[in-house]
Amino acid sequence: MAKIRVSEIDLKDKLVYVGRTAKVVKGGRRFNFSAIVVVGDGNGHIGYGLGKAGEVVDAVTKATDAAKKNVVSVRLQATTIPHEVVGKFGAARVFIKPATPGTGVIAAGGVRAVLELAGVQDVLTKSMGSSNPHNTVKATIKALTQLEDAQSVASRRGISVEKVMRG
Repeated sequence: MAKIRVSEIDLKDKLVYVGRTAKVVKGGRRFNFSAIVVVGDGNGHIGYGLGKAGEVVDAVTKATDAAKKNVVSVRLQATTIPHEVVGKFGAARVFIKPATPGTGVIAAGGVRAVLELAGVQDVLTKSMGSSNPHNTVKATIKALTQLEDAQSVASRRGISVEKVMRG
């Protein structure tokens, strides 16, 4: 997972989740907010961030700044991914499968946000285990960083691309 220079790419951001916590004090309840933001350029660069603050706007701003510091590069193949992959984080598991052109992004919640901002246009997904947005976003990014194309697998193994494709 190589870090990317954020100044060189044009990042779009998407708010995935805003949570509210309450602390009971003598005068009543004090609320704090947490936000998860995903950033991406639609061309294989993706990052996520968590921000916490007393106001929603401040939490979103902190999350966006954290996401821009956490951008990684993922390998894509045309409008989909090179192969099936499973990402695990905590109790969340996300299965991502390549699809034919025109299928669209079959995903929901944080998984959809991550895939769209990464630039994936045709993919099938299944979220298993925990549906916690924190963990599903992290599991999706972990799955995308595990992707390899046939050329890199062939060079790593020291065999031809044709042999890799045959299995």
